[in-house]
Amino acid sequence: MGLLDGKRLLITGVITDASLAFGVARMAQQEGAQVVLTGFGRMSLVERVARKLPQPAPVIELDVTDQEHLDSLAERVREHVDGLDAVFHSIGFAPPSCLGGGFLDAPWDDVATAVQVSAYSLKSLAVAALPLFGEAGGSVLGLTFDARIAWPAYDWMGVAKAGLESTSRYLARELGPRKIRVNLIAAGPIRTMAAKSIPGFNTFEDAWNGRAPLGWDNADSEPVARSAVALMSDWFPATTGEMVHVDGGFHAMGV
Repeated sequence: MGLLDGKRLLITGVITDASLAFGVARMAQQEGAQVVLTGFGRMSLVERVARKLPQPAPVIELDVTDQEHLDSLAERVREHVDGLDAVFHSIGFAPPSCLGGGFLDAPWDDVATAVQVSAYSLKSLAVAALPLFGEAGGSVLGLTFDARIAWPAYDWMGVAKAGLESTSRYLARELGPRKIRVNLIAAGPIRTMAAKSIPGFNTFEDAWNGRAPLGWDNADSEPVARSAVALMSDWFPATTGEMVHVDGGFHAMGV
């Protein structure tokens, strides 16, 4: 038996087979889950990537800033599964002005975009998916990059991630009575397409070298995928509002 036998998952954020979300989708299928993916913008690319999974997964379009997409999400998911047991949020975006050292110069409109797509979308996605959860509840799980720290070049995306982390705690409060757990994984740096768009990403990689006591392979998404599968399974029934670090222990070490 797999950890997710019989579970139905909605997984967002797959762009390429190097995406953290792709690793989560693959591991979830290997553990018995039925998976539906969402994509935005480059749908044909996401559909091609979906065919690389152990079992090709259906893909539906979702722009988390489009209320019509959100309002119709449950209906469109039901075309493929009869409900959901977990939702995986792996969505983030910041305009170029919000990254790379221009913290003092980024205009509000760009900052607002970063916050809406990267933080508010967790609430938007959770609310849109609520009709798909049954009486047994389930899990909403997201990804962050530990926003307790002011990272070089991360700038307003770091602020957006701080908003995401706070949003997850408030969602945990609101959705707890429905037996829905809300947690985040704070992952170490992985060489995804999204990471490569961050100016100076190599500085994060350099920081991890020699400081993470368990070591860290920035080309290996499997530790994050395994942790995600566990958190979306029934093995964490009383854990919510939590941020679980999957970073080789980097976060706990001093200089």
